[in-house]
Amino acid sequence: MFFHKEIEQGNFGNVSFANGSVRFQSVKLNVYCYIIDGIAIDAGSHSLKNEFQSFLINKEIDALYCTHIHEDHTGCAAWLQQKNIPVYIHEKSIVEASKKGKYPMYRQFFWGKRRAFKANPIPETFTSRTYNWQSIFTPGHSSDHMVFLNTSTGQLFSGDLFVQIRTKVIMDSESIPQIINSIEEVLKYDFDEVFCNHAGYIKDGKQKFKEKLGYLYQITDRVQQLHKQGKTITEIHQQVFPRKYPITMFSSGQWDSKHIVTSILE
Repeated sequence: MFFHKEIEQGNFGNVSFANGSVRFQSVKLNVYCYIIDGIAIDAGSHSLKNEFQSFLINKEIDALYCTHIHEDHTGCAAWLQQKNIPVYIHEKSIVEASKKGKYPMYRQFFWGKRRAFKANPIPETFTSRTYNWQSIFTPGHSSDHMVFLNTSTGQLFSGDLFVQIRTKVIMDSESIPQIINSIEEVLKYDFDEVFCNHAGYIKDGKQKFKEKLGYLYQITDRVQQLHKQGKTITEIHQQVFPRKYPITMFSSGQWDSKHIVTSILE
């Protein structure tokens, strides 16, 4: 069994990025790390530590801001902290961050074992060298999820809130209603460019978020209508999401389109 690992580095205007990816058989996963104005946003995975460290070590970094605790976003946080770089995360995850990451084996298989690190709570607003920032609490993908808005430039760093317009699978811990609420909240702000930690740079990001929100509205309505007709969760799942995805089998069901249906009905 062999992994194929690679990293792409570059710039989107004033933002430097590294996009690391891991492929095993038919499953390929990727994650971005961004640096802007002395601020690092997310720290990649430990399984790609050599690749991400080669990117981070050549940058001037004043602080690391993590969108959430998941191991593909915090994998190199401990390494950065050892270099006396302060790390920030939602206050809900400070205790969890202080311990070694505990998560299913398939996630360790792809993303490695996250090391413990000491984190500070993310403030509601903060400043980098020349920019002003707004932190926005956006639960749904995880209970601690944050996005960061550069209010000086109108650039939104969205973590895992966007990922793609037509969401097909989610983890069993995610909530579609919460994601909808979070997107509605984000759309109240003034931004255009979006930097997603999986989809990368999105030029017309606010419009794409509107399209994602519309899609989630449609899926919610369809699921609720079928439920009112007396359909079971299994029947609704088969009708709305007939396709099966490799990640469902690989994750032993932790990732499944069925969770979209159950989160809507719950």
